[in-house]
Amino acid sequence: MTQPEEPILVDTNTIIEAHRVESLEILVCNYRIETVEECVTETQTGFPNRPEEQQIDARALRSSLAIVHFVEDKEKAKLALQIQGIHLDDGEEKLWAHALSRDDMWLLCGPDTASIHAGVRLGFRERLITLESLFNGIGHNPRIPLRDAYTERWLRRALDKLVLEETFGPA
Repeated sequence: MTQPEEPILVDTNTIIEAHRVESLEILVCNYRIETVEECVTETQTGFPNRPEEQQIDARALRSSLAIVHFVEDKEKAKLALQIQGIHLDDGEEKLWAHALSRDDMWLLCGPDTASIHAGVRLGFRERLITLESLFNGIGHNPRIPLRDAYTERWLRRALDKLVLEETFGPA
């Protein structure tokens, strides 16, 4: 089970989903939630087109997170060499580049299939965690149900498929 002091690296989608289910504040109050600058910026993309309840105040988000990291080009280059053929969005790319630069124990929460593929390729399968698991770890059951991609069941299916592809090639 996740310990609250372990850094949890989150992507844009995780931030938006936690906010959508009205549980972002609970998440950041119970875990050491970190991200990269690009993910914070991406939470503002399409801002005018989102319903009011899905709009995230960037200043409030920054102040609620434990740390917002900046990623250098050399970190991105190191990642690119290790995940050739996997296309990540900018935020995910920088989040994984940052993760590779760390020497502590961290977990990564992000439901994108390409990001999970990168985690498998990089040998960090066991460090991937779902928003559902994080909420379960603190005994929180959001009033609004999580979308499927944020559940443990979805992650297990995605991991099984990607591990087979990495081992035997695409079906």
